[in-house]
Amino acid sequence: MSTAWIVTFIILAAAIVAIVILNIMSKRIQKRHDAQQEQINSYKQTYSMLVIDKKKMKLQDAGFPDYVIAQMPRLSRMFKYPVVKAKVGPKVMTFLTEKQVFEQIPVKREIKADVSGLYITGVRSVRGGNVSTTAAKAKKESKFEQLLKKGRGEA
Repeated sequence: MSTAWIVTFIILAAAIVAIVILNIMSKRIQKRHDAQQEQINSYKQTYSMLVIDKKKMKLQDAGFPDYVIAQMPRLSRMFKYPVVKAKVGPKVMTFLTEKQVFEQIPVKREIKADVSGLYITGVRSVRGGNVSTTAAKAKKESKFEQLLKKGRGEA
């Protein structure tokens, strides 16, 4: 056999091994994610809250307690997360959210949200309108999107 065939065979074998390892790792990660999702759903409660502000920021700048920041892995402390400051009863609290939920939450409005610890998992209703209508009002089209619609003849 020539050296080209040997090199090709080695590269093919390495690719197959990499695919098998990635498949095993993805199954483990999926199992962990499912367990975490079950735990979040078991602790879920519905609260009525007044949203004061929402931003994407680092955990250190968001005002979370030290024990929350200490539990986060070091690499994930560098990233920005969607954070919502809301008044729940007499307290002003800071919550983490999912990206989809973050886009639905209106600012300076009262909402009913599903909360699990310091994590908002869903928005049930918004006072003074539907969740989808308030999110549509809050999102403003950029000039580029307006030009695209005008070019397609939709507007």
